Amino acid sequence: MLRKFREERLKEIEELRKAGINPYPYKYNKTHTTQDIREQFQYLQNGEVTDKKVSTAGRIMSIREHGKSAFFHIKDTYGRIQAYVRKDKTKNFDFFKERITVGDIVGIEGVVFKSNTGEITVLVEKFELLVKPLRPMPEKWHGIKDKEILYRQRYVDMIANDETIKRFRMRSEIIRLIREFLNAKGFYEVETPILQYLTGGASARPFVTHLNVFDIDMYLRIATELHLKRFIVGGFEKVYEIGRIFRNEGISYKHHPEFTSIELYQAYADYEDMMNLTEELITYVVEKLFGTLKITYQGQEIDFTRPWRRVKMRDFIKERLGIDILEDSDEKMASFLKSKGVEVDIQDRGHMIEKLWDLVEDEVVQPTFLLDHPVEISPLAKRHREDPRVTERFELIIFGREMANAFSELNDPVDQLERFMNQLRLRDLGDEEAQMLDKDFVRALEYGMPPTGGLGIGIDRLVMLLTDSPNIRDVIAFPLVRPEGDVDIEDLVENEALEISADEGRERS
Repeated sequence: MLRKFREERLKEIEELRKAGINPYPYKYNKTHTTQDIREQFQYLQNGEVTDKKVSTAGRIMSIREHGKSAFFHIKDTYGRIQAYVRKDKTKNFDFFKERITVGDIVGIEGVVFKSNTGEITVLVEKFELLVKPLRPMPEKWHGIKDKEILYRQRYVDMIANDETIKRFRMRSEIIRLIREFLNAKGFYEVETPILQYLTGGASARPFVTHLNVFDIDMYLRIATELHLKRFIVGGFEKVYEIGRIFRNEGISYKHHPEFTSIELYQAYADYEDMMNLTEELITYVVEKLFGTLKITYQGQEIDFTRPWRRVKMRDFIKERLGIDILEDSDEKMASFLKSKGVEVDIQDRGHMIEKLWDLVEDEVVQPTFLLDHPVEISPLAKRHREDPRVTERFELIIFGREMANAFSELNDPVDQLERFMNQLRLRDLGDEEAQMLDKDFVRALEYGMPPTGGLGIGIDRLVMLLTDSPNIRDVIAFPLVRPEGDVDIEDLVENEALEISADEGRERS
């Protein structure tokens, strides 16, 4: 069916060209968005017409014909607007009747009125065909259950589903508000390398690539931390970076191998300052977006009203599981995990503590700072000033998910080297996620890094929360899916779930 449709469309395009009509013109003068028109003319009374000319453009989503007239809706980034063509008012009405179909992208120019049913409408005086697509509109995308199809062809998901466009507009606005907040606080936005000689700043398996000019393997970054701290060593006092991070790990509803994070570092600050900054930043974004600090996520109210709860990791695990992660022996922890059916690949204390936390993380729903992680699982954080067995570190947990991670940053080069060496021992035991020894970073610390607070926030998880999205791939425009393989363009026919009745491209309603 698709092949036949494309053949007919290619024939139609050739006919248009022979008639002197370019089906793919170079530009169009769009003076108003659909949102501009809806907002600026909302004051009209039903049936009232203005003499104000507007020009807008978008994709035709539906057409309703009425003999010598027709209503249709066009869609742009900001929503939809109704338009009306009439034989005695629209310059090229016959061309519209004969050639324009659902899915075409058109430009329209005319005056604005409010219909008798109260809908803002453009009375089209003239229009221009801007694109004649080679594929029909996928009418049944609204009911698609196979998310892999939506993720693979996100562009069609955006065309068919207004909520998808809205979700990614909100993602853009969240990032804009984060920048707005930090810039107002005096932070500088900086950039650090994506290609790195070795990885650090997180416990994760990296992607490996090859640099031909030096004939060496390199890695895609797993964090921006160590290079941002070099900025602090160099004299910057407040820096941040929003960027893509790459970790060669599995895919789940809250994990994706390529994701976006923000990391920021502030000289002369500690993790208490970072807790306050985290509360300020996220409540700023939430209030700007919603006008309230209470939102609903997956049917559960989330209350961002400050101050947020603070609980020590040791206390929380001990209360829930009866295990003391600072006092109990490795053998006791291993035995407990075994009784719960939890396997620990690397039998060291740090990995067992992380597995214990995994058992209880889902119990945290409201914004909560989880404090003072053991040194074994915090190789870049400063030891706690009152208890050297733990670090001045926190994670922000909301709805059972880590949303942020922060430290009083370790700036003692001797201690840092010892922590790196312990990470190397874990690598020797087979832990591919243990951090590498970054000698240049240690050298940088030896020049002196002032007391520093650092914070990292997962942008995708934050967007999930604020758009009520259950899966991280819902908020990544083009997430990873299994490749389709080597197929010819002619054979890229939609899945059976997408089979539609094109009705020769025109939707009747």
